[in-house]
Amino acid sequence: MINKNKLIDKFISYVKIDTQSDPESSSTPSTEKQWDLANKLVEELKEMGMQDVTIDEHAYVMASLPANVAHKVPVIGFVSHFDTTPDFSGTNVNPQIIDKYDGKDIILNKKKNIVLSPDYFEDLEQYKGQTIITTDGTTLLGADDKAGITEIMTAMQYLIDNPQIEHGEIRICFTPDEEIGRGAHKFDVKKFGAEWAYTMDGSQVGELEYENFNAAGAVVKIFGKSVHPGYAKDKMINSQYIAQDFISSLPRLETPEHTEGRQGFFHLSKMQGDVEETTLHYIIRDHDKEHFEARKKMMLDLGREICEQYERECVQIEIKDQYFNMKEKVEPVKHIVDLAEKAMKAVHVKPIIKPIRGGTDGAQLSYMGLPCPNIFAGGHHFHGKYEYVPVESMIKATEVIVKIAELTSEKYKKENL
Repeated sequence: MINKNKLIDKFISYVKIDTQSDPESSSTPSTEKQWDLANKLVEELKEMGMQDVTIDEHAYVMASLPANVAHKVPVIGFVSHFDTTPDFSGTNVNPQIIDKYDGKDIILNKKKNIVLSPDYFEDLEQYKGQTIITTDGTTLLGADDKAGITEIMTAMQYLIDNPQIEHGEIRICFTPDEEIGRGAHKFDVKKFGAEWAYTMDGSQVGELEYENFNAAGAVVKIFGKSVHPGYAKDKMINSQYIAQDFISSLPRLETPEHTEGRQGFFHLSKMQGDVEETTLHYIIRDHDKEHFEARKKMMLDLGREICEQYERECVQIEIKDQYFNMKEKVEPVKHIVDLAEKAMKAVHVKPIIKPIRGGTDGAQLSYMGLPCPNIFAGGHHFHGKYEYVPVESMIKATEVIVKIAELTSEKYKKENL
């Protein structure tokens, strides 16, 4: 049995450490404070008896649990990230533990009247009677992805404490800067040495994902002409109005708040400007590669059309690909997904196989030669004050890790007979 109280204590110790990443920084990790948790994990791994514990100059933490069987078993891995999103504060996280949740509204912050309600967040209803960890309404929680880290650490300790469970060599890695799209950029796949791995970075219990968005980021710079408003007739060009035209010319219903499933979108994530210059930051997402390329072309074509309209080079667009759909790399080794599905069923978790409306380190790692499906970590409503995680979901994720290790050994034991 997984020790519930120890798992809770471990998780809370991690989320209390501020590890917010910074997209404006060019260093890796992008913030110095990410080292605080990275170094803590290194010490804990050594104390629990993991082998080959390393941390490199970019804060990537790796460790091994040696095989306890004589037969040949492929090296498998588990990966999570320790940074939290820059979209919402991760400073002074103060988790609240709701024991035996009664299915009613949860008061996150009475003073600010912040309520986590099943009337709005219907997913809460499925966790009635369970233990839920929430925020205090002023920060995010950090279950993305400190729940995944907790589960991997707890699973490794469980395997160490229960040597009767047969397994091959297991490699683990904790990465920085996943939330700003760089989690795998400096990941040493060769050093990691696994044949395949799993990111523990999904949401609700049962999620198993091996499809994700193709992703790009776009920076749109729009240039106007600033003239004294009293003498601006036929001279001033207000870049903010051009920006407004650009925004409204993209498909209004193809935005995150209007799409689901495999539907792609354009997302205006940030804008700032004045008369002279306005900058728009977009992310572009689509599961289908052809649709993805068409979205990028649409944006570039729109920029050219506006330039023609104003008869000047008033729009500059830079688009950079970020990651691609891992399905192309995972499908040829689909048995690794089947193994995870079997493990879930073995611990009484109903698999929910669906595409990720986002990305994980696993997407990039799959293209770097490490096929890497994504497994639930248990949290809900990441990146904001309504984030929460049921403890029972974290326990189930831990059990899935253990069972994957056991089933992998069992599978290859049969093949070696």
